[in-house]
Amino acid sequence: MTKIIRIGIDTSKSVFVLHGVDPAEQVVLRKKLRRKQVLEFFVRLEPTRIGLEACGAAHYWARELQKLGHEVVLLPPQYVKPYVKRNKNDAADAEAICEAMSRPTMRFVPVKTAEQQAALMLVGVRDQLIARRTQLSNMIRGYAAEFGITAARGLDKIEPLLARIATDPGVPETAKELFDALAAEYAELKPTLRKIEAQLLAWHRQNELSRRLAEVPAIGPIGASLLVMKVPDPHGFRTGRDFAAWLGLTPKDHSTAGKQRLGVITRAGDEALRSVLVVGATAVIQHAKKERGKPSPWLMALIKRKPPKLAAVALANKTARIAWKLMVSGERYDPNRAAAVELIAA
Repeated sequence: MTKIIRIGIDTSKSVFVLHGVDPAEQVVLRKKLRRKQVLEFFVRLEPTRIGLEACGAAHYWARELQKLGHEVVLLPPQYVKPYVKRNKNDAADAEAICEAMSRPTMRFVPVKTAEQQAALMLVGVRDQLIARRTQLSNMIRGYAAEFGITAARGLDKIEPLLARIATDPGVPETAKELFDALAAEYAELKPTLRKIEAQLLAWHRQNELSRRLAEVPAIGPIGASLLVMKVPDPHGFRTGRDFAAWLGLTPKDHSTAGKQRLGVITRAGDEALRSVLVVGATAVIQHAKKERGKPSPWLMALIKRKPPKLAAVALANKTARIAWKLMVSGERYDPNRAAAVELIAA
């Protein structure tokens, strides 16, 4: 059988399309497999390099194929798209993956372990439950307003609002029954959220790197945990600048003819990770404005000359660089050293 040096796989729930090439870059494999046939096919194949898009279930398939002795790489979908020729279909996607993975400058997504994905589930499920809690509270407020019952902002006002609705004679019985159903679902979310947050905090306390990252002023336990979970290989970035750019905290560059044109931040990378860093930076800025703690001269000067949101993004960018340095060096955050660096830069 002709030696295959590279295979691109376009995955789906049930159908997998393979595209393989030989050392002369000639196509020697075009094959469509059902889900249950994938491992049966690759167990008989000589170990080779396999590429998949980093999408749903990709990490699972990468782990399974690695167990069979194959080298597996995961490609960001946006890096594969430029290699798709004209019409888009499964075969064209598999060919594009096979071509993209051969590029010497291609960036790959580290394969996550089952334990890392289980930890990420904690964050994902927590976010979904918080979104559902917000949805329910808005629904309760909106329907209550239709009967002339309003409440001040805040989650702590929802239960008193429901108590008022239950005793208000102007609310029809049908509506009260529906409010009771919403109240029951709202009440069930609280203990579930507390349990998941306790598990997330326990994970943070057990992870040495996460504890070190939480020492940075703009990073809390959730932000530190997210950094560890979502960046399993910080050495994949050459510098802190690259890491901040990967998070989407750098301006868009649309320069040409020697003229530099910088726009708003790119918002590339992981939205949850970028968001938690910006929120943490916003909290630090609020404390600095109220003259709490010991804000750095650099931050105070930034707040004076820039709008709050822009200052928060700039601080989040700096925090991302610090976090990268701590992750790759194994050092602890030293506020005195950070202040000295800012003084030299000034």
